[in-house]
Amino acid sequence: MTDSKQALSVRDRARSLVGNQTSLLIVVMIVLSVVFTAFSNGTFLSTGVFANILTDWGGYILLAVGQTLVVISGGIDLSVGSTVSLSSVVAGFFMVKILGLNSDLKGVDAWGVLALAALVAIATGLVVGAVNAVLINVLKIVPFIATLSTFGAAAGLAIIVSGGMPMQGPSDFSLINPVRIPGIDPAVFDTGLFSPMVLVMIIVTAIVGLFLHKARFGLYTYAIGSNAFAARAAGINVKVHTSKIYLVSGALSGIAGFYAYIRLGSGSPSSGMGMELYAIAATVIGGASLMGGVGRMWGTALGTLILFTVQSGLLMTGVATDWKQIIVAILIAAAVAVQTLQKKNGAR
Repeated sequence: MTDSKQALSVRDRARSLVGNQTSLLIVVMIVLSVVFTAFSNGTFLSTGVFANILTDWGGYILLAVGQTLVVISGGIDLSVGSTVSLSSVVAGFFMVKILGLNSDLKGVDAWGVLALAALVAIATGLVVGAVNAVLINVLKIVPFIATLSTFGAAAGLAIIVSGGMPMQGPSDFSLINPVRIPGIDPAVFDTGLFSPMVLVMIIVTAIVGLFLHKARFGLYTYAIGSNAFAARAAGINVKVHTSKIYLVSGALSGIAGFYAYIRLGSGSPSSGMGMELYAIAATVIGGASLMGGVGRMWGTALGTLILFTVQSGLLMTGVATDWKQIIVAILIAAAVAVQTLQKKNGAR
């Protein structure tokens, strides 16, 4: 009798863990860290490795944030990766061809120039997002096909604008390195853990998360993803709201494109290649349902962190990078399996 009670208790705890997305993701992070630390002779938890994970996380998190909004609303955005490529190339074209800054930023207002380049990249992303919105809400094309079309178009435009070659930028992109920002203690960046751009990514993620979970914008997003017909009957303008979501996704992809530009020092037509897969993976691993109506921003942030913890861990332990895509596929399948278990537990 005691054994059966203990078995039942263990089973209940396991179900509780599966049902609690936060606990599950944290446990996964802890297990991964312990495993990779053991196989890397303790070097995995070094400051340098963690800094690399955060830098990679910063390059992808905004794509995952935008994808989370789209997925919760019942759609999908396959164009985010090529939007990163196009935005980085257009930012490079603006810096090099229009402003003529192909060597360094000496003698100019570096922050002003970088701000202008960022706005150009964001505007590029907004254009792609607007095209997606028109295809989906005006021409009535399903999101998968619509964003697949803009994926190809943006990738092609990136090649045309750049001539198929990286758009080399100024050599002293200091914004990505530890620098001094007025009003912020220099010690924040002296550790090497955080670059200013990673800090910007964290702030933007937090702001979008607040809009999703604390504002009417998020309420409408969940309502549309759960039941678009009911949302429309309740007075929500579904077309307008989903258009806003794709615009936000495009703008966030534009910021990610600018991040790629200053991180790599050039705008490359291949800089966003494959990033859409990681954005979708991080969203699903974080608990969002591809059926719509379900998802949390903190889950997406943790999902992205898990992806790059795995990537860095594989590199540290000497596993061939060819396994990376396979690992991502396994993580997506595992996340969907967990969601299925959660639904079964909820139905009991």
